[in-house]
Amino acid sequence: MHRIGGLARVVLVVLLAMGVLAPVISAQLPGNPLNDLFALGQGSGQTPAKAAVQEPAAPPVEATPRAQCGPGAKPEPGIQGRVPAGSGKDGLWCNVTLLSHQGTAGGFKTLRYVDVAGHECAYYDTALLFPLNAFNLNSKGLGVVVLDMSDPAHPQQTDLLTDLPMLSPHESLSLNTARGLLAAVEGNPSTYPGVVSLYDAHADCRHPVLQFTKPLARFGHESGFSQDGNTFYATGTATQSITAIDVSNTTDPHVLWQGNVLSHGMSLSDDGNRAYVADPTGRDMLIMDTSEIQARKPDPQVREISRITWSPASIPQNAIPFTEGGHPYVLEFDEYNASTLGSGSPDDVGAARIIDIADEQHPRVIANLRLQVNQPADHRAASGDPGAISPAQGYAAHYCNIPTRVDPRIVACSFIVSGLRLFDISDLIHPKEIGYYVAPTQPRPENGEAASDYAMSQPAFVPERHEVWFTDGTSGFYALRVADDVWPGAAATSTGTAAAPGTAGTSQRCSGRRRFTVHVRLPRGAHVRDVRATLAGRRLTGIKRTGRTLRLTVDLRRSSKATATLQVRVRLERGKAVTTKRIYHPCRPAAQ
Repeated sequence: MHRIGGLARVVLVVLLAMGVLAPVISAQLPGNPLNDLFALGQGSGQTPAKAAVQEPAAPPVEATPRAQCGPGAKPEPGIQGRVPAGSGKDGLWCNVTLLSHQGTAGGFKTLRYVDVAGHECAYYDTALLFPLNAFNLNSKGLGVVVLDMSDPAHPQQTDLLTDLPMLSPHESLSLNTARGLLAAVEGNPSTYPGVVSLYDAHADCRHPVLQFTKPLARFGHESGFSQDGNTFYATGTATQSITAIDVSNTTDPHVLWQGNVLSHGMSLSDDGNRAYVADPTGRDMLIMDTSEIQARKPDPQVREISRITWSPASIPQNAIPFTEGGHPYVLEFDEYNASTLGSGSPDDVGAARIIDIADEQHPRVIANLRLQVNQPADHRAASGDPGAISPAQGYAAHYCNIPTRVDPRIVACSFIVSGLRLFDISDLIHPKEIGYYVAPTQPRPENGEAASDYAMSQPAFVPERHEVWFTDGTSGFYALRVADDVWPGAAATSTGTAAAPGTAGTSQRCSGRRRFTVHVRLPRGAHVRDVRATLAGRRLTGIKRTGRTLRLTVDLRRSSKATATLQVRVRLERGKAVTTKRIYHPCRPAAQ
C-alpha cells in the first residue's frame, strides 16, 4: 500500500505544482533523466501525412428523447438536463436507485475489474483539478482509490495508489482487463512531462502491485490501451505528442514509437491495428493505422486513414469502437463547448454521437446523444445556473462509456452539471434517454462555491446486475442500479419459463443473456498440464492460450437459469491446481 500522510500530501502536491521536485523525481526514476525527457518533446518522432477533414451530411442536431421516469423518481423540475439553483440540493434521479456512496472527491475515470480469484474492485482518481484536491480536508486520501466491491451496497477502501502519475493522472488512468493492468501518465488540464506508472491487479485487485514508474512518454494528459494489454499509449493533448510503450514485460517497458499527432483521448480496435483519435483543436476524429506498432515492426510507421468532423463540434474527448450485428461504429464524445479553447460560440455544445465506420475512409455520423439544455437557445437561457458559467464545468458532456464492444445497447455519459445520463441505443438511429442521476449539489472549492454537480468521470458498468458506477468531482463515488424495466433488452427478452412441479410459474427477465470472451491469467512461470472449464456443469471447449492468458468463450444466449457458474481448473506440474470461479446471472425473476 502506497500512502502519504495528510500534511505531507499537501506539501508534496504544492511542490509538484511549483516544479520544486523535478530534481527529486529525476533521482527517483532510473533510466532517462528528466532532461532527456524534456528533450524528447522538441519535435522528434514521426509526423504522418495528415488526412483531409470531411464533414459529411448528418442527422439534425436535436435533443435525444427524454427519459420517462417510473415510480420513486425525483425528476428534474424543468427542461431535460437543467438543474436550476436549489433544485438539486437533495439530488435528482430517474429510473435508478442509489446503492452506495463513498468518498468526497472524484476525477475523470471510474473503472471496474474482477481478478482471477473473483474479487471485484473499483478504481477512481481523485485529482479533478490538481493540486486543489490536496486541500480537500474531508478526503480519505489523494491518489487513485481502490475499492472492494464484493458488496456493492457497502464499498470498502482497501488501498490508495500514490505514485506520481496516480497523484495527478488527469484523464489518463486506464485499465486493461485482459491482463489486469492499471496504468497512468502524469497529466493536468494542459500537459505534464510523461512519467508513467503501471500496476498489476490480476492476482488481487484489492491491492495492485507497482511494476514501474518511469519517464517514458514525452508528455501526458490522456491515454489509450491496446486490448491485448501489451501497448500503452500516452497522449499529450496540448502538444503534438503520442508515445506508444511496450508493456508486454511489465517490469521492463520500452518506447516503441513517438508521434507528432494531436490527440486528446484515443481507443484501439480489438486487434490493435486501428486507433480512433480525438483531435481536440482540430475538432475532428482521426482513424489511424497502427498495425506496424501492433506487429512490433522495426521503426514502425503509422498512417492517417481519414478524419471526420461534425457540427457543432467543441473539444473531442475520446472515441470508442463497437459493433452492432457485426457492423462497425464508434461512440465519440466531446467535452465543454466550442468557445472553451478561445473560438466558437459558448452555446455550441458538442455532446456525443454515433459514427458509422464501415467505410473507414468515409465515416459518417448517424445519430446524436445530447440533452435539451445542450441546444443553443436553452443553453443560453440556463447560463446563469450554478456551475453553468464556469469554463471548466457547464451544461455539456465529458465522458461516455459502453458495457461491451459487441452489441452494447446502453450508453452512460457524465454530463457535468447535468449529472450522469443513460441512453438506450438498441436502435442506433433513434437513441433515447432512459434515466439519470444528479448527485446532491453542494458548494465546494472545485465548483467555485456554486452548489452544482461536477460529473466528469468515465462511468463503469456491471451489466449482469444492471449497475453503473461513476464519480462526481465534488462528492465522490456512486454505485447505481438501473431499473430492470428500462435496461435495454429486458422487456424484449422477457420470457416465461416452465415451473417446477408443484410450484407457480414465474416470469423471468433474461437481459443477462450474451456471448463474450473470458480471460484467465495463469501464475507466473506456470507449467500447465491441462485445463478444464465448465459452465453450469457443462464442459466448455475451444480454450486458447497466449502467454500467461487463457481465453475462452462464454455463451449465455440460450440460458434460462438465474445463475450460471463458470469454473476453470488448471492442473499444473507436481499435482498442483488453480481453480477460478465466476458467477453470472442470465435471468432474473421479473419482480426484482
